[in-house]
Amino acid sequence: MPTTERVAAVVLAGGQGRRMGGADKGLVEYRGRPLVEWVLAALAPQVDELVVSANRNLEAYAAFGYRVLPDTLPDYPGPLAGVLAALEAVQADWLLVAPCDTPHLPPDLAAHLLAAARQANAVLAVAADTGRVHHSCFIVRCDQRDHLAATLTRGERAVRHWQARLASATAVFDAACFANVNTPDDVRS
Repeated sequence: MPTTERVAAVVLAGGQGRRMGGADKGLVEYRGRPLVEWVLAALAPQVDELVVSANRNLEAYAAFGYRVLPDTLPDYPGPLAGVLAALEAVQADWLLVAPCDTPHLPPDLAAHLLAAARQANAVLAVAADTGRVHHSCFIVRCDQRDHLAATLTRGERAVRHWQARLASATAVFDAACFANVNTPDDVRS
């Protein structure tokens, strides 16, 4: 294993925003800034490359200064499609994945997840807190691209089911780091 591995990150902003009334969740204002801006600011200092997975308002996302990747699969097949698009596009050893609705991500997210994966000799590490696993926030080796593509080809869409098939580790963080902004009420809190 190289002593210095490259880590890329993708911010998942390609959903339909059903719980947000159909709004493009990443562009929804939260405490004076779009949600995606919070996540980009948290991840940028932690990784070598940063991209955004989005399927609408591509120009608005591009205005943040990062490459925007639409799904390569039709019909909004879910967050794994955004992960696959990123795995196909980035030049890195590892891909850090975070949803656009988690504005309080920790500053050591990439390092802590990567350390957990390395310690367990795993290809995946998933974020957790003492009460639950946060399946949509994880780091995965980029060489798992074909495994993910095969999963999606079979019509499987659940992130946790795909993760269950990989050698994985868990990294524990404070629960507040993964507070989701899913609804209009959450935006106001």
